[in-house]
Amino acid sequence: MTTVLVTGVAGFIASRVADILLSQGYRVIGIDNLNDYYDRELKLRRLSILQESPGFTFYRLDIENYDVLDLVFKLHQPTAVINLAARAGVRYSLENPFVYISTNTMGTLNLLQLCRVYSVAKFLLASTSSLYAGHELPFQETLPVNRPVSPYAASKKGAEAIAYSYHYLYGIDVTVLRYFTVYGPAGRPDMSIFLFIHRLMNNSPLIVFGDGTQSRDFTYIDDIARGTVMALSLQGYEVVNLGGNHPVHLHKIIELLEEYTGKNAEIFMKEFHKADLKETHADIRTAGRLMGWHPETGIEEGLKRTVHWFNENWSWVKNIKI
Repeated sequence: MTTVLVTGVAGFIASRVADILLSQGYRVIGIDNLNDYYDRELKLRRLSILQESPGFTFYRLDIENYDVLDLVFKLHQPTAVINLAARAGVRYSLENPFVYISTNTMGTLNLLQLCRVYSVAKFLLASTSSLYAGHELPFQETLPVNRPVSPYAASKKGAEAIAYSYHYLYGIDVTVLRYFTVYGPAGRPDMSIFLFIHRLMNNSPLIVFGDGTQSRDFTYIDDIARGTVMALSLQGYEVVNLGGNHPVHLHKIIELLEEYTGKNAEIFMKEFHKADLKETHADIRTAGRLMGWHPETGIEEGLKRTVHWFNENWSWVKNIKI
């Protein structure tokens, strides 16, 4: 049974990736520090589902702790590492930039060094579409992403750079996946779609930064997780976009959510933040060429499934701290 180490395993994307790996017969070693960046209740519920599988082992630890990570590598001898542990969020990175560098960049270095020590052949790094700020659409992987406009994006650029150096020096197969605005059931409560649904169902006003004309290449969680697992087969060094390939304006998202929740939105507009991107659009031809991947869930169906999950779990989700 092939063993895969998945970091940030209680997180939105990582928990779904681990679930797919377990269903395919992999043994999954999951690690997460269960920090309080957002309400732990979501993380614990995701984790409890994974812990029902006999192929899953969990350690509560931080990827910044090299010595404890070393013990996990020594004990389990993983054949691949999927690094989905990260400090996320553009705006919060302006408030506490140090933790973003220590987790996203230095934590990645710790994992790469242990991959070198224990001869782990495959390293997969989750990165971000935020790196493409200032470039023309659609965003292609070959663009020179050398001007990150937030500490979050800069920390991910640092992680990508050190990952390439370990591929070049030590022959580790590295795949960098640049995700585009992931949403879906059990998502992150700091992301717009979760926030909007939660506020609509609580009859609270929506807060929109900007005029609502900004667009995002929203990508459904199952498509992201499926693409992440598929990327384990890639060799060499590759950077791959995973995105929905159909950008949607924020005001359209709100219209659809009003329809699916049966609620009318009261909207408060705030100034657009200079660290945000006005629009994103993934060029996904590389994912199609290398892996045969393409998104399967359109925005309407994805939003319907997400609203359905809220309705099914509202007894506890309504108390999630936003």
